[in-house]
Amino acid sequence: MANAPLMPKATAVWLVENTALTFDQIADFCKLHVLEVKGIADGEVAQGIKGSDPMTTSQLAREEIERAEKNPNYRLKLLESKVRLPEPKRRRGPRYTPVSKRQDRPNAILWLLRNHPELKDSQIMRLVGTTKTTIESIKERTHWNAAHLTPMDPVTLGLCSQIDLDIEVQRSSKDRPATVAPSGEHEATLLPVDVSIGDGPEPFVPSRKPREEPIDLETVFAKLGGSRKSEADDEE
Repeated sequence: MANAPLMPKATAVWLVENTALTFDQIADFCKLHVLEVKGIADGEVAQGIKGSDPMTTSQLAREEIERAEKNPNYRLKLLESKVRLPEPKRRRGPRYTPVSKRQDRPNAILWLLRNHPELKDSQIMRLVGTTKTTIESIKERTHWNAAHLTPMDPVTLGLCSQIDLDIEVQRSSKDRPATVAPSGEHEATLLPVDVSIGDGPEPFVPSRKPREEPIDLETVFAKLGGSRKSEADDEE
């Protein structure tokens, strides 16, 4: 509680019993409701709580109390502590899931296992707030309700946000080793532009046979007759 004493009710009990401050002043200093302070004065609230002197804990000066007792409109000011305590680091645990949505977690886990098998169990635990035992039971189909589970998107169910899911998927993809092609197999790659559109060998064009002239029978027989006459002259 910001700008409030360490033990608000115990401090209020001491101020009610040992000062002439108004209920409004005490309520404002201890960050309590006026009716609650009135209940402390009437003995109806904070029964059994021992009063805590704010002056012994260096939270309030005596002069401050005296000034407030003389002026009902004056508001007490809390002394700043000279010791700065470091803020405790919050350990991030599994995501809290409302009771109304806990029955949907197995369906969300099944959806993540089928659609994002690259996710680790710890990532699924962070996303839907489950345990490793539950994840293993769903993987091995030993979950008590395994026969009736239906894969459902955890984002749609409200168990996590789309941003959280995308972040976990990106993390898992970075952790995966690069795939190496088996030996003897080469991936098909595009040829460079200068090779694909440059001057290459001329395309093969099949040669055409010369066009055959039509045969003139008279010319053929005339040639044959001439050759026969020359043979007879040679015999003579």
